[in-house]
Amino acid sequence: MKIRYFQDTDTLLIEFGEAPIAQTRDLDENTLLELDAQGNVCAITIEHASTRAGIPQFSYEQVAA
Repeated sequence: MKIRYFQDTDTLLIEFGEAPIAQTRDLDENTLLELDAQGNVCAITIEHASTRAGIPQFSYEQVAA
């Protein structure tokens, strides 16, 4: 998994794997969902991320099973 924030365009890209993207769906005018040929989510793109996704206040926590 890779999470990248592009400050110059205020875009957040969350990639879940390396599979080729077969389809892109617009969830709304500022959110894209990218799927592989089997319908699995490959990536999510969020425009205007600083206001819509709380960027740059990002944190990651791994919770034990």
